[in-house]
Amino acid sequence: MSGETQLIALNRLLRELRTNQFYAGRTPASVTTVEEFCQATPFTFKLEIVEDQLTHPPFGTNLTYPLTNYTRFCQTSGTTGNPMRWLDTPQSWNWMLDCWTRVLEVAGVIPGDRIFFAFSFGPFLGFWTGFEAATRMGCLAIPGGGMRSEARLQAIAGAEANILCCTPTYALHLAEVAAEMGLDLASTSIRTIIVAGEPGGSIAGTRSHIEKRWGGAKVVDHHGMTEIGPASYGCPQCPGVLHVMEDRFLVEVIDAERGVGLPRGSTGELVLTNLGRIGSPLLRYRTGDLVKSSAVQRCACGTLDIALEGGILGRTDDMVVVRGVNVYPSAIEHILRSTGGVVEYRVEISESRSLTELRLEVEPENGNDPGLAHRIEATLRDALALRIPVTMVASGSLPRFEMKAKRWVKV
Repeated sequence: MSGETQLIALNRLLRELRTNQFYAGRTPASVTTVEEFCQATPFTFKLEIVEDQLTHPPFGTNLTYPLTNYTRFCQTSGTTGNPMRWLDTPQSWNWMLDCWTRVLEVAGVIPGDRIFFAFSFGPFLGFWTGFEAATRMGCLAIPGGGMRSEARLQAIAGAEANILCCTPTYALHLAEVAAEMGLDLASTSIRTIIVAGEPGGSIAGTRSHIEKRWGGAKVVDHHGMTEIGPASYGCPQCPGVLHVMEDRFLVEVIDAERGVGLPRGSTGELVLTNLGRIGSPLLRYRTGDLVKSSAVQRCACGTLDIALEGGILGRTDDMVVVRGVNVYPSAIEHILRSTGGVVEYRVEISESRSLTELRLEVEPENGNDPGLAHRIEATLRDALALRIPVTMVASGSLPRFEMKAKRWVKV
């Protein structure tokens, strides 16, 4: 997207924000460059939004229009604190459907495809916009809420769905359940699995593991947030790369500690400004997502949209330092999935005498594989230069997750 077109969208947003109480006095009325906007506008933090909604219940003051203009309600899960409530006008909702349409089209979805959404359809944004974008495209959108995994698999097969939308964790869990049912997933019509909610779709080991379990179906990653909207799509040419839609978002990658911008090719925190969700916008929002931007301007797929290598690497607050080594959840995930033989796992974090230690509990695919723990420990040691104990646990003893997995726990 040209800088001029992006600037026009940004100034349209700034003009509308004159009636937004949350951003009153925080933004310029107009700017001549994106750089001017970034210099004049402070970051927006999640905690600010939460506190604003607590102070001005129930919806806070980040509303550009009268309350009667809003027709959509979403809410974050609140797993790390108070949930955020988010309202959208029809115009802002349609803007998000346009974002999801891009995701679907790049994934190869065409009118007439049958898309199964293995999703609970609760109050969080999740796949709501993906579902409606699919119907608007002319696809048959099949809701999978309120169903057990066995029933979902039967519905997928019975409706001859050829696209599946779910989290990476749940795609693997469905494969596990299918094996127990004696269902050969290669015999289903599923050709593409669009995953979101976790970094797994851009982790090579996890992606290949899902594709193998689903008979060669192609895994396509996507990421977004309830409060920011659908932001990125999986590169059609480079697996493991996410492109942020720069015609719809201003993108910055910053040093999380110093809050300063980083050049292309750097690893830092992703900061987003949504240019079209005008009814409830976020400006320079500190997402907390850790990313590495590509130094190359034009991707092999032809787009100029910024490329995030490895997708979302993790959360800035998820990284743990173990004996001087930075350990990210995505690195552990890749090692476990690449090693193979792992059905589910949990990482326990303990702190003793100011030292952080990790240990892994692993549920093996084959209970008669006594060397699995040793192989995992050796791979972890080679990759991270750390000795991390691995313990085998009984089949079915670790929790299963339909939405975002919670595998890292403090003990």
